[in-house]
Amino acid sequence: MTPIRLLRTAIIPALAALAPYGIRDGADARRILLAIAIQESGLRHRRQVGVGGAETGPASSFWQFEAGGGCKGVLSHSLTAQRMRELCNDFNVTPTPQGLWEAMRYQDIVAAIAARLLIYTLPQQLATTAEEGWAQYLAAWRPGKPHLSTWAGAWATATETVKEIA
Repeated sequence: MTPIRLLRTAIIPALAALAPYGIRDGADARRILLAIAIQESGLRHRRQVGVGGAETGPASSFWQFEAGGGCKGVLSHSLTAQRMRELCNDFNVTPTPQGLWEAMRYQDIVAAIAARLLIYTLPQQLATTAEEGWAQYLAAWRPGKPHLSTWAGAWATATETVKEIA
């Protein structure tokens, strides 16, 4: 998947689906979603890569959500539960952590919706700098092995990609 394709086919449509819920589209939202997808999966894997390089890990989608982590979180958080459940129904996804996890592997729009809602649970406004983006990524995703060394590249790629279609 290329960054521009993910932006056009998943992130922008996801943000459009969230607009009726008062969650606005914009360059900052597009950039953070794209940067996190690049950071988490390199846009190469919709399932977490496990031992030996097989896609057998517990995380799903370019945003690498786990059923008991991010999926459960967006379906239960007071700010996102109703929205996520309604959007699951709109996309014919069973609104359970397992149902969302399974759908996210193949439905990039649903995955992008869940990723944006996970960021929405944070109290601060959307990041406008790489440093703020890193802090939001850590707060929302709580990665087990964060790699700061790759974040600057993910942020830069996302920034340039978003500018291409602004």
